[in-house]
Amino acid sequence: MSGQRSIHINAGRWDSRLALSDTRVVAIVGPRQSGKTTLARRIADDDGRAFVSLDDDQFRRFAREDPAGLVRSLQSAVIDEIQRAPDLILTLKREVDERPDPGRYLITGSVDLFKGLISPDSLAGRVETVELLPFSQAEITGAASPRFLDRAFAGDFPAIRETGPTTNLIERVVSGGYPAALARPAPARRRSWLRAYARALAERDVSDIAPVDKRGEMVRLIDLAAVSAGQLLNRSGLGARLGVDGKTVDRWLVLLEHMFLLRRVGAWHSSRLKRLVRTPKLQFLDSGLLAALQRTDAADIARDRQKLGSLLESFVYGEIAKAIALSDDMTSVSHYRDKDGVEVDMVLERSPGAIVGIEVKAAATTHPRDFRGLRRLKEAAGDRFACGIALHDGERILQTAPGLFAMPVRMLWEA
Repeated sequence: MSGQRSIHINAGRWDSRLALSDTRVVAIVGPRQSGKTTLARRIADDDGRAFVSLDDDQFRRFAREDPAGLVRSLQSAVIDEIQRAPDLILTLKREVDERPDPGRYLITGSVDLFKGLISPDSLAGRVETVELLPFSQAEITGAASPRFLDRAFAGDFPAIRETGPTTNLIERVVSGGYPAALARPAPARRRSWLRAYARALAERDVSDIAPVDKRGEMVRLIDLAAVSAGQLLNRSGLGARLGVDGKTVDRWLVLLEHMFLLRRVGAWHSSRLKRLVRTPKLQFLDSGLLAALQRTDAADIARDRQKLGSLLESFVYGEIAKAIALSDDMTSVSHYRDKDGVEVDMVLERSPGAIVGIEVKAAATTHPRDFRGLRRLKEAAGDRFACGIALHDGERILQTAPGLFAMPVRMLWEA
């Protein structure tokens, strides 16, 4: 575990160091237990900065009751879990406007700090955000930074190549990437930690960013969302089961998004096609957490392979999200579905509009029908289509048609 954590933290430390060299405030954001505090403490120790944790009751009271006084006492500092005293953000803005030296403050947050829920001001021009998500497979295995995204947008894959199978795929999927979960080798202990983690977010941490009267219903929403992972979002259906309206469900899902638990993946659209579904899909950022919430483990999947489907899609989505966070190229993720029910699990898009389609298959082989959605997407995207990829649990890369490839899931971190 220590080697994995070192790789993960060193990557974040490099990004943060670069940002601190020319930006007044640097924010490290990501879910709880992803390594933010460890990274922030190392930077504080390296620089001799004061380290202020707002998980500490005394610091939190000081920050809430006299944010200006706390900031005046700190010429430069690391402030951990700043969402627990959100007024500090505007106070920091005033302070760095008066003295705009680079690298004055490093802040961390277990929510997406600048999306309007925590701070009404984006600190535009004053802050750079570094996203630290749970471990990727490249970090866990100690592999070099993968080039999968760049190769996909270049269509740079061989027509055929034997790669060997993706080793321990099911175990990778049900383990996920949270450091504290991976530190528990016993699957039952790992699942117990992950379920307790999700409950703590719903019952305690959500109160840091918004008032929620029915915290028990937030716990139920997370469980219901886990059942719906990878499916089109049905707000009214979820609301009916929770006894709230669709708008309340939407507001609660926004909170869960800002805590990096899940994401609503929007629908891809094109002016060339009018028969596209516009409803978003739900995706969890960590497949291990999703497996724990679904009460599914490797033994269950060995007995019933169909249980792997939504988990593998979540696993692929998480790997792609982590690769995007480390990339200098802005990449958006959506999904494709038309009125005929033809779909593509993920549509990646980069400026100036290049498109990659990703289909996830929980099988060792692919069939021509598995490329139906990718072919539709290729036709709709026209010249913008870079390539389409069907990821599977097999052993070779195979080009099935111009711009269409089948390849093992392992290429996400080995390409």
